[in-house]
Formats: sequence, structure tokens, C-alpha cells
Amino acid sequence: MKKREDVFGVIGLVFMILLNVSSATLSPSGVNYEVVALMAIKQGVKDPHNVLDNWDLSSVDPCSWKMVTCTSDGSVSALGMPGQNISGTLSPAIGNLSNLQSITLQNNEFSGPIPVKIGKLWNLQTLDLSGNKFSGELPSSLGNLKNLNLLRLNNNSLTGPVPESLSEVGGLTLVDVSYNNLSGRLPKISARTFKITGNPLLCEHNSENDCSVVNPEPLSFPPDGITGESSSGNKSRHLAIALGTSFGAVLLLIVVVVLLIWWRYRKNQQIFFDVNEQYDPEVCLGHLRRFTFKELRAATDHFNAKNILGKGGYGIVYKGQLTDGTIVAVKRLKDDINFGGEIQFQTEVETISLAVHRNLLRLWGFCSTENERILVYPFMPNGSVASKLRDQINGKPVLDWSRRKNIALGTARGLLYLHEQSDPKIIHRDVKAANILLDEDFEAVVGDFGLAKLLDHGDSHVTTAVRGTVGHIAPEYLSTGQSSEKTDVFGFGILLLELITGQRALDFGRTSTNQKVIMLDWVKKLRQDGKLNLMVDKSLKNNFDAAELEEMVQVALLCTQFNPLNRPKMSEVLRMLEGEGLVERWEGSDNIETPRFGALENFPQRYADYIEESSLVSEAMELSGPR
Repeated sequence: MKKREDVFGVIGLVFMILLNVSSATLSPSGVNYEVVALMAIKQGVKDPHNVLDNWDLSSVDPCSWKMVTCTSDGSVSALGMPGQNISGTLSPAIGNLSNLQSITLQNNEFSGPIPVKIGKLWNLQTLDLSGNKFSGELPSSLGNLKNLNLLRLNNNSLTGPVPESLSEVGGLTLVDVSYNNLSGRLPKISARTFKITGNPLLCEHNSENDCSVVNPEPLSFPPDGITGESSSGNKSRHLAIALGTSFGAVLLLIVVVVLLIWWRYRKNQQIFFDVNEQYDPEVCLGHLRRFTFKELRAATDHFNAKNILGKGGYGIVYKGQLTDGTIVAVKRLKDDINFGGEIQFQTEVETISLAVHRNLLRLWGFCSTENERILVYPFMPNGSVASKLRDQINGKPVLDWSRRKNIALGTARGLLYLHEQSDPKIIHRDVKAANILLDEDFEAVVGDFGLAKLLDHGDSHVTTAVRGTVGHIAPEYLSTGQSSEKTDVFGFGILLLELITGQRALDFGRTSTNQKVIMLDWVKKLRQDGKLNLMVDKSLKNNFDAAELEEMVQVALLCTQFNPLNRPKMSEVLRMLEGEGLVERWEGSDNIETPRFGALENFPQRYADYIEESSLVSEAMELSGPR
């Protein structure tokens, strides 16, 4: 019996050593310490929706796990599981994930204390534990997080003082400890916003003003020992003080008004004049023309709302007319995106402009000022495929079956060029009907390519913010933020289904249980039941080729396989659409994830499951008209 206890003791000791060693990801025996730490976190919680079901101790790579994001070198950089109804305690083993930059566990039911070992995460920038049931005191080790930018601990049951050590963290933007049971004196935390409301005991020990939101300056406290002046003072002295105070207030008001006028003048100068006057507007990068902001403002009638062609995830597109009468599409990129420096922006724009193909929207020019980034494209008179799928002329669809097949072929050729013929290779990351434009001959033109590269120039291939449109995003991109040309192949498969059905990929319909139905899941169900004709756009009125329908559905399902390794390359997709190799590829594929739709809601491989479980989605708006 003693020997058995010793064995268990050794096993426990080894496990504790694994949890506390973080100098390397792998031990000599091949054990991944981050896997061990994550499994310890999983063991400490209850997971009613099985969002952590693919966390496996035998795995050597946690980067494919749900709710986990990694850096390009394979280290865990983010743990995000907001609003998943997870309960239990947060394991101290989280302190061994030494490369963590973000922890977002808000709106769950975590309880118990906040682990002291969180203070070991030197790289942590975001810590959001709000909306849980954490209790106990705030660990003073939070002061060790020198890179921390955002700290949200509001709406918990925390007690005790706000640790003085937090005053040593200099880069804080937001600290929110509101609606807890904190008490004691407040430290001088240098955060732009410091929220402490909803802590009655905290407010008892501090002034009423201190118990409100402070923005933009940190809390300030009067020096100790200052008392009011005795009422028996000299009256003339009081009068002098009153006059001095009044004069000072008037002077301060004048200064504020002058500064406000100057600021508005500077702002107007930036908006209505091209601030980069050292650049000649006629200077070209390759074939690109550099426009002035004044020129594009005039072309769009001061960016008048009546000229808006569409709104997308990257900005607003306006119809414009240049002084020579040329009609253009002017894409005014969002001002809340980090574009990098002027040289970086010009370099990336020039790279995009070098991708020239008949099925790609060619960039004509650009404008770059201190506050604006604008791209200029040729105007596409027939708008987007998404808009035309809903249009009818004399009761007939604008896009008949023949045009839809040609759009599929043209889009495939454009994506093939980006993936396999362009240097450098470009991944679109948002392939959908709204981003496929139609020229005067209804030829498909792929738009918005390269913008993901342009706007994410500082990111690795693994990102924490997924760009794209829900319903079109590949499962591996939803789960990990990692994209490749195979994510574009998935989006192209969804585009084929849009062309076939005439419907949107998301919010396509509802079941009798009032749940969302995703188009991909619905199409798989109809194919399994042998009812392909039911998925065809009703506006076609059965004017389609049944054999071509079968082929297009097969290509779409090959492209939308959940395992990216099983998806074909765009060169293979194009050959299959042209009638070469589809039969062999279809018959040889045993990885078409066709759901067993007897119990649709419980099937773990629905595309809808990936959407519901992803914590990375940032949905882009779909453009509603020509660009």
C-alpha cells in the first residue's frame, strides 16, 4: 500500500512540474507544456455546450483547438471563450501559457478567486473576466503585467482593495472594476478610463467624484491635510480671492474657445485640403495615378450619400465622375484601420496594382493623406452578382443559367491567377457574390482582392480578428484565424451555391424550431435526399441544365469540405468546371462530410456549429449595389 501511494505521489509531482515549467514548449519527452496547461484549465470547468470537446491531452499542437489562437511560431497567444455558459474555477495553470496576449472569458459563470499566477503572463495585453462570479481579493500580481492595456473585471463578486501595484502599470487604457464589493482607498492608476461605480464600500472611503467614470484623465486626489479657511478671515481678502477666481475663470474660458477655434480650423484644413502637398498628384506608381483628396471630393460631390454604391467591411464605395468625364468607383477606406506608414501603404497598393487579369478588378489610382486612404477603380455598370441575383426584367432573371455558369468560370480564373500565377500570391479572404462584379458584358470581375493583405500588413498568417462574411468563412479560419488559399476555395464553393440557389449564405431560412438554417447544410441535406431540383433558384423556372446542376453541386461540395487538405486547388476547380477530372475526383473522394440528417441538430459536423462556436467572427457588411 505504501509503494502504491509513492507511485501516485511521483505521478502528481511530475504533473506539477509540467505545469510550472514554461521555459520551452516541449519537454525532452515531447510533452507540450501549453497542452498540459490548457488541459488543466479544461479539467477545472464545466462545459455544458462542449465548446472544448477537441481539447485533447494526447495532442502535441493546441493551435487547432477551438477557442485557442496561436502565433505564427505555434505558441498560444489568445484564449477566448466569451458567453459560452462555462462554470467552475480558473486553474492557476493559466500562468504557464507564457505567450498569452489576450484572455477573454467574459459573460460566463466562472467562480472562485482570480489566480495569482496570472501575474506571470508578461506579454498579456487584454484581460477580460467581466460578467462572471469571481470572488476574493484582486491579486497584487496584476501589477506585474507591464504590457497590460485593457483590464475588465466588472460585474463579479470581488472584495477587498484595488491593489496598489496596479499604479505601476503605465500603459493602461481601460480599467473597469465596477459592480463588485471592493473597499479601501484607491491607488493612483494611470488609466485613461477608470470605472469603479457600483462598489458602495469603495465609495465610502473616497470622494463622490472618485466613484464616477474618469475619462480621459486618471483619478487625482487632493493632498492630505488640506482644510478649508476659517470663516473669521478678512472680508477684503475674500473679495480679492473672489475677483481673482472670476478673472481666472474668464481667462480660462477664452483660452478654451481660442483652442477650440484653432482645432476646428486644423481639422477643416485636413479634411478639405490634401495635407501631403509634397506629393505631386501626377506622380504615378507603375500605371497608378495619385489623386488629390480635393479631386476625389469634387468627383463624388463631397462624398454625397446619393452617390453611395455600397458599404462593405473595408469602407464605403461612391460613384464619381472625374474632370475628363470618366466614371469611376471611389472606395473610401475606413478611418479606424491601421494602414501603416505612407511608404508601406504605397508599396502595398503598388503590389495590388500589379495583379492584372481580365477577371480581376484593376486598380486605377489612389489617394493618401494624413487622414484618408482612398482607392479608385473603374466603374462596373452591372454592379455585383449579389445585386443581380435579386433583379428581374420582364419577369425573367437578369442572370440566367448560362450567365451563372460563365460567372463561376470567370471567378475561378481570377482566383486561380491570385493563388498560382501572381507574385506575390494573394489570398482574397472574402470570396462571395457581393465581391464579384459584372462589367458591361456581364463578365465576372473579382473585386476587393488584396485588401486583407493591405490592411493586415503587420499581422502574421494567424490573426485574432477574422475578416470576411459569416456564412462564407472556412471552418479552420473561424476556429483559429488561420487563412490560406484553401479558405478562398471554401468561399468559392459557397459562391457556387449562391449562383445555384439565388439565396444568401446566412439567414437563408428557418426550421420549424425557429433556428437558423445555413445554406451549405441545407444543400447537403437536399443532395442526400436526391432533391437537387429543390435548391435551384425559383426565378429560373426550371430553365437549367440538370447535368450541369449536378456537376456544379459536386464541385461546390468538394470546395466546402471542412478539412482544408481535402479541398482542391483553384486550378483543379477550374478544370472540373470545364468538364475535366470531376468524375474521378468525386468518385475518389471519401471525405465529403455529408451529414446524417436524421438528427440534424445533434450532428457535430454542420457548418452552423462552427459559426456558433467561433469567438473570432467579425462580420463584414455585404455590398448591396455596383461598385
